[in-house]
Amino acid sequence: MTSPVRLRPEIAALPPYRQGRQAAADAFKLSSNENPFDPLPAVVEALRGAVDLNRYPDAGATALREALAARIGVDVDEVHVGAGSVSLLSQLLLAAAQVGDEVVYAWRSFEAYPGLVTVTGATSVQVPLLPDGRHDLDAMADAVTDRTRIVLVCSPNNPTGEIVTTAEVEAFLARVPETVLVVLDEAYAEFVTDESAVDGLSLTERHPNLVVLRTFSKAYGLAGLRVGYAVGPAYVLDAARSTAIPLSVTAMGQQAALASLEHEGELLERVHRIAVLRDQIWQALVDQGWNPPRAQGNFIWLPTGEDTARAVTVFERAGIVVRAFAPEGIRISIGESASVDKLLGAAQEVVRSLQESGS
Repeated sequence: MTSPVRLRPEIAALPPYRQGRQAAADAFKLSSNENPFDPLPAVVEALRGAVDLNRYPDAGATALREALAARIGVDVDEVHVGAGSVSLLSQLLLAAAQVGDEVVYAWRSFEAYPGLVTVTGATSVQVPLLPDGRHDLDAMADAVTDRTRIVLVCSPNNPTGEIVTTAEVEAFLARVPETVLVVLDEAYAEFVTDESAVDGLSLTERHPNLVVLRTFSKAYGLAGLRVGYAVGPAYVLDAARSTAIPLSVTAMGQQAALASLEHEGELLERVHRIAVLRDQIWQALVDQGWNPPRAQGNFIWLPTGEDTARAVTVFERAGIVVRAFAPEGIRISIGESASVDKLLGAAQEVVRSLQESGS
């Protein structure tokens, strides 16, 4: 009998990323923070012109990087395009962190962070969120040591939905050594309506250790095509490019992203409608007796704690598929308008159930 293949023990023990469960035909999938709108006709038309499937895509996504650089006001080498912002984050971690190093981030935050750090061999340093679901940037700055290579800041934070402000980030960056890379993950930035929220793209010129991540998956509705971008110092992004899997951003993804930028006004009008619906649902949940953080992404966080599994059952029985993070809470995406009554009805039933059980 042959011996089993030797694997890195920390990787063998690492649970794989699990996608939000698919919904039945008569249910609403509100578990994956997807955009409920279909792609714009102009985007679909652009995809018809990108069907040379026997040819490799432009490995540098040159046209898309040039368009983004022109919009943001940076050099083209200060923009890097990857297969979603999580892919770019993986590249940055591999470029900067290794065994013996530390990566600091808030917890709970994006569920991919711990696994991505483990893959590099570095150690995660998780700093608890404040009671209201916000980043504790003072505590995160305190956690930086001479072993810290990267600090991750997620705004709006996934899954709690809270933002960090410009003033908070400026004060935080003033405390973090310039030798430490700060990655500001803004996957949901387009949904933000709080004027005090940080806009990372406005800070990169003044902070040479800052990289900002954005994506076309959420606001632009291209989750199935996997296109994200990073903005920051060229030498840092060059290092990230060196760790990337070549040719991972498809020609269809690049063309769809370019078409989305050309029709950004229509897309952002949809984003506005999602944000308005989000705020209406948030207020309705507050009126029911919930105490959710102030949502600024395209999702809402319900702090169900030890009752998370029971709450999920109620939602699913009502035809609402949510994302559970036991034993802390539930994340609910803003989906189709038709889902709202079912969502709020299930949420009210959870409240009644918890009150009856004394939870």
